Amino acid sequence: EGFEHYRCDRPLNMGIHIGNLSKVLKCAGNEDVITLKADDNGDTLTLMFESQKQDRISDFDLKLMSIESEHLGIPDQDYSAEVKMPSGEYQRICRDLASIGDTEQINATKEGVEFTTSGDVGTANITLRHNATTEKPEEQTFIELNDPVSLTFALRYLNNFAKATPLAPVVKIGLTKDLPIVVEYQIGEMGHIKYFLAPKIEEDE
Repeated sequence: EGFEHYRCDRPLNMGIHIGNLSKVLKCAGNEDVITLKADDNGDTLTLMFESQKQDRISDFDLKLMSIESEHLGIPDQDYSAEVKMPSGEYQRICRDLASIGDTEQINATKEGVEFTTSGDVGTANITLRHNATTEKPEEQTFIELNDPVSLTFALRYLNNFAKATPLAPVVKIGLTKDLPIVVEYQIGEMGHIKYFLAPKIEEDE
């Protein structure tokens, strides 16, 4: 539903350098129609930009990267804790904590979800509690807790994930002990984008 035309004869994995893709996309106009094409065994992704008046067409062939797809599989799982919250609030939390420290500890308990960091300038704690009182779903915070969980992550990457905030008003966070955090943005009815980040492992003293 997110495409005017979509055809995929068989599943196809493509390794794309995000930096190079961003450079190519900057060549498109704001109102251009974008077409993506790739062959089964090809080594390039073709991007075609067509103006609304069809008076200008640009073609770019982006070289693909070789990625072993079997290493990318992350199985579906039941999370110890799931949090749905406004994506703007989550972005603000990551941004504020990054001004204090480099890592973010997320503690999910029956009292709520606590985001904590510490650094040379001090410490910071932000706590969210279940809140469904507002009428707007995108402003509500839902916390589903199966088991208490506490994990620590690099804030640099969480802040990068939060750059997807303009894509969705709500973000869903999944936490399970010793497994990667899942940060998911639902993009309307078109699909979703999921980010996975492994937790930091504390060394035994």
